Amino acid sequence: MPNIKSAKKRVKVIATKTANNKARRSNLKTMIKKADAAIAAGSADKEVAVRAAIKRIDQACAKGLMHKNAAARKKSQLAKKLNAAG
Repeated sequence: MPNIKSAKKRVKVIATKTANNKARRSNLKTMIKKADAAIAAGSADKEVAVRAAIKRIDQACAKGLMHKNAAARKKSQLAKKLNAAG
C-alpha cells in the first residue's frame, strides 16, 4: 500500500484506466463476435455489423488497446469473411 500522496493518486488513476480499457476491450470483442455471427447467419445487415466492428477496431487501435498490425489483421479477416459470404 502506497504511503506517498502521489503514489496513492497513481493507484486510483491506474484503476480507472484499467476499468476503461477493460470495458473498451470487452465492447470490441462483442462487436467482432456480432459481425462474425451476422456473416455466419447470412443476415441482411451483415455489412452494417462489419462496418461497426471495423470502426470499433480503429478506435481501439487509436486508444492503444490494440497494435496497428493486429488491428489491420482483424479488419482484413472480417473483410475476407464478408466477401466470401457474398
